[in-house]
Amino acid sequence: MNTTTGHLIGYARVSTDDQEAQLQHDALNEAGCARIFTDKASGKNTDRPELAAALDYLRPGDTLCVWKLDRFARSLIDLVTMVDGLAARGIGFKVLTGALASIDPNTPDGRLMLQVVGAMAEFERSLIKDRTRAGLEAAKAQGRTGGRPTVMDADKLAAAKARRAKGESVTAVAKAVGVSRATLYRALAEAE
Repeated sequence: MNTTTGHLIGYARVSTDDQEAQLQHDALNEAGCARIFTDKASGKNTDRPELAAALDYLRPGDTLCVWKLDRFARSLIDLVTMVDGLAARGIGFKVLTGALASIDPNTPDGRLMLQVVGAMAEFERSLIKDRTRAGLEAAKAQGRTGGRPTVMDADKLAAAKARRAKGESVTAVAKAVGVSRATLYRALAEAE
């Protein structure tokens, strides 16, 4: 994609390190970014309002420029999805340093490389799902189960049934045995 017809728009993400913020801003300014959007959030934080603002600001012909990939995408799948979304809108993508810095995802070769990276990420996700499923099955075979421990044991259930038989309200019974109304309803339904 020809980026000379549009603007170079920068995106930076920092946690709390001012030195890193300055480093990113300096690199983005040196690259010629007309405007820079900056989020102050950890990589785990999915709320990135400045990224949303940058994506909204971009127009066909513009190029989104980031200092490093880890400042932009949270995972390889996330990266591929966002770059595909930009490309569909006629917007370029450029990385200044680190992985993919020498690759232009707006060219056929760059797209191929990005698709290979995306395929590897999808493969890794499948392997993780398979390992998780196998681990859960092995634990189940050994008599262990995951999830929250039950709060409604046999003694509480017996007490709840007796109180309900005497005509006490569900709210009063749930409070007396120390569970929520939903838990009490579920336990009584399962016991029938």
